[in-house]
Amino acid sequence: MQQTTPDDLQEQMQARLGKVQSLLDSGTFRQVRQLLNGLKPVEIARIIASSPPNSRKILWDLIDNDINGEVVEELPSDIREQFLQGMDAAEVAELTEGLEADDVVDILQHLPETVIQEVLESMSDQDRLRVETILSYEKDTAGGLANTDTITVRPRFTLDVVLRYLRRHEQLPPSTDSLIVVNRKDDFLGLLPLSKLLTTDPSVTVREVMESERNAIPADMPDRDVAKLFEENDWVSAPVVDDQGKLLGRITIDDVVDVIREGADHSLMSMAGLDEEEDTFAPVWRTTPRRAIWLGINLLTAVMASSVINMFQATIDQVVALAVLMTIVASMGGVAGSQTLTVVIRGMATGSLGPTNMRWLLSREIGVGLINGVLWAGAMGAIAALWFDDIRLALILGVALIVNLFIAALAGALLPSILKKMKIDPALAGGVTLTTVTDVVGYLVFLGLATFFYM
Repeated sequence: MQQTTPDDLQEQMQARLGKVQSLLDSGTFRQVRQLLNGLKPVEIARIIASSPPNSRKILWDLIDNDINGEVVEELPSDIREQFLQGMDAAEVAELTEGLEADDVVDILQHLPETVIQEVLESMSDQDRLRVETILSYEKDTAGGLANTDTITVRPRFTLDVVLRYLRRHEQLPPSTDSLIVVNRKDDFLGLLPLSKLLTTDPSVTVREVMESERNAIPADMPDRDVAKLFEENDWVSAPVVDDQGKLLGRITIDDVVDVIREGADHSLMSMAGLDEEEDTFAPVWRTTPRRAIWLGINLLTAVMASSVINMFQATIDQVVALAVLMTIVASMGGVAGSQTLTVVIRGMATGSLGPTNMRWLLSREIGVGLINGVLWAGAMGAIAALWFDDIRLALILGVALIVNLFIAALAGALLPSILKKMKIDPALAGGVTLTTVTDVVGYLVFLGLATFFYM
């Protein structure tokens, strides 16, 4: 049987998107409705997110009411917020009916406080309590990720009793690999893996086979730390407790995948100075301000570099070759620094880099910078000597390259830690700051040496 690859899935999605847009253009909305409602909620969400803004509202209106809650939960945050802002409390309450508590919280977090209260009042007491429990925690913590839909058992019961109890459920909560063992006060005691439940003598009690050495996740743990625990331990689910050790719910692997994906989006978009929730099809009036801010910051740093060049205008007028070669020095430094910066930011994001091993990494990056500096200084110096028939110019270029690659490695390694201590996101500001350092240092050293030897 031939397996479906990610490329195949992407081609299928693009084919569906093309068909939907073609049907919309021709006005055959009935066929669009049939096509959309025959897809999974996540596939519908992708089609909506991949469509221009003027088509999204039409597509949303064509979705059956019994699945629109699942669809909106799969939409990117900014697009979800746009749909929710146009709904009243009654519509939101209908939308969230049947969704799991953590999914309801994801939706409510995009709404004004007054609407949230109206939606909560329309819920049953049990559902309201579950949602309010999760809402009391920040969304980027374990408590904010937790799902209160759990199955708990007491340690004194036999496995036979537990099995009979499970058969009373129509289905188990998704991603259930263990039952959570608690006492009468809901204090977390341990886990009962389903594998043990199914393979152990039914007369044995839960207490005898449960895993009591595994700790639950504190509710205030940051979501990125939660993701690291899941990655390191290959968990499918994990219990979450409050500061008194009482069970709040559990986190499942699908929630963790969302955290990992959001972290990757943040790193990728921040390196370009963009919001990780940037809508690919956002209108001009929303996209322009976000990008204008960092373009303005970049312009200021470019002015700084240009002012350094202007200081040596007389030298450049005397030796025109400097204007040709000085961009090479800055460019090489920028690339070398970006390589180091990326390695360091990745190490910090994965938790593999900290104060204990930072010194080793710093010394390695400096060593790499110096070796590459000498290597490419020799190569470019030889080219410059042949090109302009000037040994002094070749030596100046070589020294400037060595110095700038050294500074680039040093800055690339140290800037993330410095920015983090200043409570500035290294992924967001690191690239702009590094470019400023390598440009200013590169021009200053190269043109400064040229002024000393030629003027």
